[in-house]
Amino acid sequence: MAHMTSPVLTVGFDLDMTLIDSRPGIHACYLALSERTGTYIDADLAITRLGPPLEEELVNWFPADQVAAMADVYREMYPTHAITGTLAMAGAHEAIAAVQAVGGRAIVVTAKYEPNAKLHLKHLGIAADAVIGNLWAERKAEALREYGAGVYVGDHTGDVRGARIAEALSVAVATGPCDAEELRTAGADVVLTDLTAFPAWLDQYAA
Repeated sequence: MAHMTSPVLTVGFDLDMTLIDSRPGIHACYLALSERTGTYIDADLAITRLGPPLEEELVNWFPADQVAAMADVYREMYPTHAITGTLAMAGAHEAIAAVQAVGGRAIVVTAKYEPNAKLHLKHLGIAADAVIGNLWAERKAEALREYGAGVYVGDHTGDVRGARIAEALSVAVATGPCDAEELRTAGADVVLTDLTAFPAWLDQYAA
C-alpha cells in the first residue's frame, strides 16, 4: 500500500491555445460550416477569441434559435476539418511529461466537446491522464475539484476564474487571446510566456 501522507500532484491544463494551437483547424471548420449553411462567418475574427464555448461564437453568426443545431453540425464536421491542421503548442509535450516525471497526474479540462478534445490529444500524441470536456470558466472548477488538482494551467481569464474557484494555483500562459497583464489582473498566481517555461517552474513548485 502506498502511503497516503502526500496526495498525488494533479495539474490541470486547458486545451485550445494552451496545449494546442487549434486556430488552423477551427478556421477550416468555420469555413466548412459557412459553406454548408450558406451563412457568412468571419473565421479570421472567430479564431482570435478562442476559449469560451462554441455557442458564444455562433450566436454572432446565426439566429439564436439555430445556435444549438449549428453547434451540433459544427461538432460533427470538426473531426474531418480540424484535427490534422492543429499543432501542439511549444512545450506542450514537455509540460505534460514534466508533471508525470514527478509522479503527478496531468489532466486536460476544456470547454471543447470532449470527444473532439480526445481526438486532438491522440493525433498529437499528448498523453494526458484524463480529459474532461464541456466545462468553461467557473465550471472548470467542478473537474479540478473532482480530480484534486492543485494547479490549473490556462491561457484565458476564464481559466484563471476556474482555478481560483477550485482553490488551485492559477498558472497562466500568455499564448492565447489574453495578454500577461490581463491574466495578472484577473488574478493569475503565475504568468509564463509560454509552456516551455513550465518544467522549470514545476521543479521549483514541487520542491
